Amino acid sequence: MEYRIREIQKQEYPLLEDFLYEAIFVPEGAAVPPRTITAAPQLRIYVENFGESQGDLGLVAEIDKRIVGAVWCRIMDDYGHVDDETPSLAISLYEEYRGLGIGTAMMNEILALLKSHEYKRVSLSVQKANYAAKLYLKVGFKVIRENEEEYIMMKYL
Repeated sequence: MEYRIREIQKQEYPLLEDFLYEAIFVPEGAAVPPRTITAAPQLRIYVENFGESQGDLGLVAEIDKRIVGAVWCRIMDDYGHVDDETPSLAISLYEEYRGLGIGTAMMNEILALLKSHEYKRVSLSVQKANYAAKLYLKVGFKVIRENEEEYIMMKYL
């Protein structure tokens, strides 16, 4: 499957809300949350006014001119917050495009972009049961903290 990864364009920022919803991990047997969950303050910070802060960076994956995934980061006080100099990262692909290597490619591209912007590290949070935790380890993230349900991970760039 041929895909291309490129920087997100301003007119595409509203798509981040869809990808934020897609990024919500739903354990097997759990009820799928309503789309309105992205309006919760702890989730809004991932997308609200994206592009207006210096640390807002994002990429999209495109197949046949259709955006199928996004990876973005910003400095925010979210679940994966480490400090005020470390961007937190979010990544998501539509379900039918997972497991094809696109997520790994997007991660590698955003890590290179962060490094080119002279960031020293990036962080994220992931539920322990989420298969994506393996992707993060594969691209070099390390667990720096954990609680009962999730890992806080960081990668030095």
